[in-house]
Amino acid sequence: MSLPPLVEPADELTVDEVRRYSRHLIIPDVGMDGQKRLKNAKVLVVGAGGLGSPALLYLAAAGVGTLGIIDFDVVDESNLQRQIIHGQSDVGRPKAESARDSVKEVNPGVEVVLHQERLESDNALDVFAGYDLVLDGTDNFATRYLVNDACVLLNKPYVWGSIYRFDGQVSVFWNEYGPQYRDLYPEPPPPGMVPSCAEGGVLGVLCASIGSVMVNEAIKLITGIGEPLVGRLLIFDALEMSWREVKVRKDPDTEPVTELIDYEAFCGAVSDEAAEAAAGSTITAGELKDLLDKDEKVFLVDVREQNEYEIVSIPGAVLIPKGEFLNGKAFERLPQDRRIVLHCKSGARSAEALAAVKAAGFTDAVHVGGGVLAWINQVDPSLPVY
Repeated sequence: MSLPPLVEPADELTVDEVRRYSRHLIIPDVGMDGQKRLKNAKVLVVGAGGLGSPALLYLAAAGVGTLGIIDFDVVDESNLQRQIIHGQSDVGRPKAESARDSVKEVNPGVEVVLHQERLESDNALDVFAGYDLVLDGTDNFATRYLVNDACVLLNKPYVWGSIYRFDGQVSVFWNEYGPQYRDLYPEPPPPGMVPSCAEGGVLGVLCASIGSVMVNEAIKLITGIGEPLVGRLLIFDALEMSWREVKVRKDPDTEPVTELIDYEAFCGAVSDEAAEAAAGSTITAGELKDLLDKDEKVFLVDVREQNEYEIVSIPGAVLIPKGEFLNGKAFERLPQDRRIVLHCKSGARSAEALAAVKAAGFTDAVHVGGGVLAWINQVDPSLPVY
């Protein structure tokens, strides 16, 4: 369905702006009016990562007048495979500052506003209030629900994108004209059920495919052209090179959003069972090293996937993926005369596996808090980080 333009047009374009945006201006659907609306638009991009990188660059190139960037993270070398707004010289810098510099290089006429803070329930409404449109490129459910609820309360549209391995999704949520994110996902998935990109990986170029579609939707909303993806979910499979569309409708049973809540608690990093199992049964990487150095009778199990194990592993660890603990196949491989010590990349998956192990009768089993990453940071910094 067509929607009215989101933004009123600016008074004029300068001679330099006419030159810069000439390829837009000669498109009848955009023209001077549309470009003036872009100039007057204020767009907030949540996250200067995989999706935020191409989105920010193309929004700047398109002539969006004000770009807000909210990100509290710093650039890591592992980001460079897909986060094209950052370069090698930016490693260690705040992502928001690195992104601002790249945006200014693309289009010095864009005003960039930095929000170098974690987006939380106590600041979301204040941050969002100053923008016409929000682009959500985050990779965790807690922030996605927070973005949705803040936009519902402020009656603002937002463009949502999601990526994982070779798959991407895009939609536009605007509670006034169509469904919201909670109509698509009424409840978050069980903790540990959906791996993050850090756990499961993502094809770098997929970010550009989905990020560019997100900007396309933003331009349509700002200028009032075309039919935005309100009520439609676009799904991309990069392996099959196929796009398909799914209708999304308002769910009459969706509870109305009346306030912002504790979204970490709502989504849960780990299940209650995993949290209970890990309580009092978590050791540090340093404690693991002491156990191994003393040749204690431990059976060290890596619950990650084979491809992760091939990247880096703790010496002596036996690979048994988490799924084999959840379906029961792993227990026939666990010795009865040694203490079971589990680990994963950061600790979440091993906590889930630990709950299953304790339920099977291995009451003295433990897991390593922080996983392989903690081992690298605290014990062997020469190992690669992924």
